[in-house]
Amino acid sequence: MLRTSDKPTRSRVKALLLGSVFALALGGIVAGETAFIFDNTAQAQNLSQPQSQPVFSFADMVQRVQPAVVSIRVKTDETVGRGDSDSDGLPPGLTPDSPFYDFFKRFGMPGNRNGSPQHRYGLAQGSGFFISADGYVVTNNHVVENATDVKVVTDDGTEHVAKVIGTDPKTDLALVKVTDGGDFPHVSFAVNESRVGDWVVAVGNPFGLGGTVTAGIISARGRDIGAGPYDDFLQIDAPINKGNSGGPAFNAGGEVIGVNTAIYSPSGGSVGIGFAIPAHTAQQVVASLMDNGKVVRGWLGVQIQPVTDEIASSIGLDKARGALVTEPQDDSPASKAGIKAGDTILSVNGQQVEDAKDLARKIAAFPPKTVVDVTLWRDGKEQTVKVDLGELPNDQVASSTSSDSGSDQHTSLGDYGLTLAPATTVGAGDSGAVITDVDPNGKASDRGLRQGDVILEAGGQTIDGPRDVSKAISTAEKAGKKAILLRVKSGDSVRFLALPLGK
Repeated sequence: MLRTSDKPTRSRVKALLLGSVFALALGGIVAGETAFIFDNTAQAQNLSQPQSQPVFSFADMVQRVQPAVVSIRVKTDETVGRGDSDSDGLPPGLTPDSPFYDFFKRFGMPGNRNGSPQHRYGLAQGSGFFISADGYVVTNNHVVENATDVKVVTDDGTEHVAKVIGTDPKTDLALVKVTDGGDFPHVSFAVNESRVGDWVVAVGNPFGLGGTVTAGIISARGRDIGAGPYDDFLQIDAPINKGNSGGPAFNAGGEVIGVNTAIYSPSGGSVGIGFAIPAHTAQQVVASLMDNGKVVRGWLGVQIQPVTDEIASSIGLDKARGALVTEPQDDSPASKAGIKAGDTILSVNGQQVEDAKDLARKIAAFPPKTVVDVTLWRDGKEQTVKVDLGELPNDQVASSTSSDSGSDQHTSLGDYGLTLAPATTVGAGDSGAVITDVDPNGKASDRGLRQGDVILEAGGQTIDGPRDVSKAISTAEKAGKKAILLRVKSGDSVRFLALPLGK
């Protein structure tokens, strides 16, 4: 007999039955004559069936812009002397592991026994792209450097003779023009600046393989890789390799956002770090090359250096910013406007100057004879001067000013690890205090001061001898400053550095 509490309820019986059905179905069991079969059609659908909405693809954009991308083939002739450090009488490309290395190392190249200049002939390949229907092509300077013969090969394999219109080694850009005319498909530079994280598509001629497309994103902006005075590269992770130089980097809309110019790689192949010249830089340079055959830049005429935290503290600046003038060049626009050594340039025409490189880029962007407002930090406050920019010369030589010498005493600054003497007594110049000894464990050594350096200014005051350095340090210490700014001449260069005060 079942007690009331032992009787299964209707819901419990239903649950047990459903549980049995589920278990039998999972195990594929047939109970009696009844088989429990479930429809698995939804789980077994063909995942490769065409979708009603196509997935995101660059194919349409690439198909549209790829005809404007070209391969560039160059014959080069580089004249080198027998005494050139990169010559050594060896054939180009000969490595020490070659069985002929010792022979050429000993006897040199045939026909060059008299030390006369020799010619190295070679072939180079790169990439480029049309920017106009009449055949102007943008590429890298290093692709066409020393070129004697230039060929532009279009996407369909047609070869065109071209000539170099102009080059700009400072930005590694060049402009080439097809000489046989035609109506060429071309692309345009992007109007809006790209952002970190934006898509980028690189098209070019890697390893001479012809039109190749790779994709990635912009990894960083404003990269300085030490290639030149106007470094401001886009860093991209779209794979680019040897032969991609001069090719375009496109945004998703098919606009050129950069010109591929360099890669970081220990092997010569892509490791995901490539660099492109931004569109705004390339556009300015190309326009100048097209108009003048060369790049015409504004010229301020100063030697500059970065402002460190210590330098900022020593001159009363709120933080490290701007560009510190170490020397205005003689008869330069800066000198004529009254800019002096020790001034810190904070802005140009209201545009903030981040550092020394940023100042160089901003000034270069102005055409010569432009009058600009330059805001300076001088004597603990801001002031603005007007500068009539000149034209940047090809070669610039900086010179140092001098004044009469005073003290003839040798002075030891033990707390700083320095021994000084008047510059005149050791033939180091007509003014200043020359460093005759440096304690390698002292503060001065830590800041890069070396024997033979000449201190020209200390705390903004001109130095006539060692006593002036001691006096300037004492004045700065009494004023509660943490560091004193020194203007130092090392060889032919002049720089500022901040020497920490106190024992």
